[in-house]
Amino acid sequence: MNWPSHGSNPQYLYKAMGQSLPVDYTDFSANINPLGPPSSLKEKWPEFYQEIFVYPDPHAIKLKKIIAQKERIPDQSILIGNGGAELISLIARMLTGKRVLLIQPTFSEYENACKANNCDVVYHQLREPDFELNLDELHKKIEIADTLFLCNPNNPTGIQYPSSTIISLIKKCEQQNCLVILDEAFFDFLEEYDSFIPYINTCSNLIIIRSMTKMFTIPGIRLGYLVAQPAIVKRLNSLQAHWSINTLALLAGELCLQDESFIQLTREYICDERKRLFTFFKQYGFVVSSSKVNFYLLKDPLLDDQFPLFEFLLNKAVIPRHTVNFPGLEGKWLRFAIKGREENTALMEVLADWHNHH
Repeated sequence: MNWPSHGSNPQYLYKAMGQSLPVDYTDFSANINPLGPPSSLKEKWPEFYQEIFVYPDPHAIKLKKIIAQKERIPDQSILIGNGGAELISLIARMLTGKRVLLIQPTFSEYENACKANNCDVVYHQLREPDFELNLDELHKKIEIADTLFLCNPNNPTGIQYPSSTIISLIKKCEQQNCLVILDEAFFDFLEEYDSFIPYINTCSNLIIIRSMTKMFTIPGIRLGYLVAQPAIVKRLNSLQAHWSINTLALLAGELCLQDESFIQLTREYICDERKRLFTFFKQYGFVVSSSKVNFYLLKDPLLDDQFPLFEFLLNKAVIPRHTVNFPGLEGKWLRFAIKGREENTALMEVLADWHNHH
């Protein structure tokens, strides 16, 4: 099947499929908060206008202080980035020429950034449908790696790995002098979460990446941060371009991170919608990954290659994310974000239609 390349810009996807973008469509391919940005951001936005006349604070002192107080770490352990993507790029530059271990399927940006910096990339493949980490196999591969990238909860499966497993990996990597990059871009969607940030106080081999674009629906602004021991932060900071974080991003971040009630409301909303969707999928015979966040993998078990379902959905103006460029998935699953109640209901109606006619 001729799968098109795919990101979060649906006009390119439809063009590659030889179709025009429908006037009304629902994009399930971008994993951002269906509730949109916090209302406080819209209220304050006009006030931000006057701030664009001055240069941003290159040290992001206010935003760092908020994160430092929230996470109980020193300011020197925090680096603010232009979204998670910039932080991944900086880490990859620091790793130039090193051997990097990736746990597949995972976010493709790790491999792209590492290969651009001449890293030797090796893989540990998870097996569907449970996508469980096999620690015995993984430990052997850690012994020959300089760095391990671990996405938790994982993109694209949405699966949260047990805390004991993560701790075991951090400790094993520490023994082997292997750096651990723990990407927590979706941690704040989890109902139950044990923070790994306290481990940076004792582990000089741990970097934790966090995105602010997903929870607060600000992908157009680009904002994220990482946490590590001050020596690592200092090294990464020296590789960062000047003025990479703009004033609007800093102001938005300061506002959003203080809105605890918004984060809690989002978690409850996503949990309710996920339960409703998964009950429907089970009833209609679709298979889904055991996601704990705001997106999940889905497949019709009667199809090995999900292209016919993908095409059917696009014709109905429903846009999922295909998985052809996720090693180990190769189009055998589709990824969907959890959207608003109405959009999720519309998705269920379209999938019921597919089920009834196939």
